[in-house]
Amino acid sequence: MRLYGSTRSPFARKAAIVALEAGVWPRIEFIQIEMPQLKPDLRLRAANPLMKLPTFVADDGTAIFDSPVICEFLSSLGARSLFPPEGEARWRALTRQALADGLLDLLVLWRAELRRPEAARQEKLFDTWTYRRDAALDRCEADAAAGASGAFDIGDVAIGVMLDYLDFRFPDLDWRGARPALAGWRERIATRPSFRATPFEADTWPPIQSDRSAS
Repeated sequence: MRLYGSTRSPFARKAAIVALEAGVWPRIEFIQIEMPQLKPDLRLRAANPLMKLPTFVADDGTAIFDSPVICEFLSSLGARSLFPPEGEARWRALTRQALADGLLDLLVLWRAELRRPEAARQEKLFDTWTYRRDAALDRCEADAAAGASGAFDIGDVAIGVMLDYLDFRFPDLDWRGARPALAGWRERIATRPSFRATPFEADTWPPIQSDRSAS
């Protein structure tokens, strides 16, 4: 099995964490793709015509994308799924994943806009993005303050990755100051072996044996 990704991609990191939690990471060849690409990677293009990261290729050659689909497939290979099978727990987990992924999409656009010459930036976007970012983080704070509602799931993975990406790409943002419950939750999540084994901007993520003993 092959996972095309970048150690700078939060969505690729989400997939790697799920693979570690599911115990299948040692069976996966992680192929680092440099982004932005100076020229198309033919291996990635053959698997995914959109050439987006992450892209997963199963043993039988089946290509799977994008990250929510990859994560659910990888989770299905493990002894314990990170996707609750039905009912309220499933919809809550998927909604929390969607919230984190949506904020990550916004942050990626935000960073791209900041790389543009100052005179060319669409400054009005920043006000809208700030409102949405803070509202999403406030929802995560309320969720964390309400306490744990069950086993570690895909919602926890996605929100943990999103918070780490904030620290990685927006280190001057004090998101913790007004959100003590979320800050404490993030510190607990960061101790999981799967999070420690997948730092942003590493040379690669090696095939480390997973440790599912953390709770």
